[in-house]
Parts: sequence; structure tokens; C-alpha cells
Amino acid sequence: MEGLRDIADLRTVVVIDYQNVHLTGHDLFESNGPLARHETLVDPLHLANQLLRVRNERQQQGMAHAVLSRVLVYRGEPSPNHDARAYARNQAQKAQWERDPRVEVNMRPLKYEYERDANGRKASGPDGKWIVTGRSEKGVDVLCALALVREARQPDVDLVILASHDSDLDPALDEAAALGSAKVETFCWFDPAQPHRARRKRQTRRNLWYTPLGHTEFVNSRDRTIYK
Repeated sequence: MEGLRDIADLRTVVVIDYQNVHLTGHDLFESNGPLARHETLVDPLHLANQLLRVRNERQQQGMAHAVLSRVLVYRGEPSPNHDARAYARNQAQKAQWERDPRVEVNMRPLKYEYERDANGRKASGPDGKWIVTGRSEKGVDVLCALALVREARQPDVDLVILASHDSDLDPALDEAAALGSAKVETFCWFDPAQPHRARRKRQTRRNLWYTPLGHTEFVNSRDRTIYK
């Protein structure tokens, strides 16, 4: 009947734990190469397209194919006070990636560590700014977990794919799959020359389909935009 969706299509949402996906791929495929981390940025839409292409090619004949509906990206956000250039690049990347209306980039401020004086107070440098000794992502995995479960409950979603190697998200995979309203799958970077790295069995109560992507897909997923 006209207006009805093709029943073979799986309306698919890809949830991306951005730093985990980028750095795991970089370390696996570029550890002995000349490219720095900032030169191997992943474009979320390119990654999602590569993921669905390989996923669909691996399906048996007659199985439903995934069609991309949305890409939800979660990553840390540098402080404009502590790292203005990184913050500006981060915002430029968000604007570039969201040019496609299917892509939504969600950012959570990075957590900073500071040098302390003898009294335990934050120490300042000659410029009067606090001296930063480190930074890390906090809460991004929680946002990914919430998105995974939330999207699995949506009536217009047939398939949710989690793009992350973070084992802390395994319980969220179980919870989303237990809902029974949408299929839940995962992905991994995989180099056949290094079978002991990156590819691992997820510690979930269910056997979830996963799609391995190799070096070719990593290269094809790169963001070629030059960010100043």
C-alpha cells in the first residue's frame, strides 16, 4: 500500500562514543604509521555509512537491511578558558558534522586537574590562570548508555548500533536488548594481523550481532576537513 515503509528496512540509529572510537581505531591501525591523532579524526556520518554498508553485506540473503536514520555523537568538550584553540576546533567540528541533519553532536565539558599549592589551593601561573596538569572525559559513557536505552524504546527505531569498545557500556546493551522493542548491535575495529587487539567478546547476557570494521573502513571514515 502506498505510504507504507518497506518492511525490509531497519530504521537505524548509531550511537557513537567518539573519543573511544577515534582513539581505539588510531591506536590499532596507526600505531606504527606517520599520522598523529588529530590527523585521523573520524567523521561520524562517514563512520555510520561504513558501518551499515559492511553490516548489510554480512547479512544472509533475505535478512533485513539497516537504513540510517540518525547518528548520535557523544564526546568531551575542551574549556574555552583553558584551551581556546581546542575549544574552537571542537565547535567547528560539531558545526561541520551537523551539516547533515541526521547527525547530532552532544558534548560534555572535560574535567580538568590543577596544580595545587602548599595549602591545597589551585596554583596560578604568570598569566594569572590556573595551572592545568591534566584533563579527562567524565560522564560521556553515561550519556551513551542513556541514549542507547532511550533510542531502543523509540517507536520509529528498529535497530540501535553502539559504536564503542568501552566495557562499562555492556550493562546498557543488556538493558536495551531486554526491552525487546528494537534490535541492538555493536561494532569493533579489527585488524586480522593483530587478532588479540580491539576485538573481544562483550560481557553481555545476550549474543549480540557485531560488525567488525578494518583499516579500509577506518581510512574511509576519516574527516578530511582541515580545522585551524
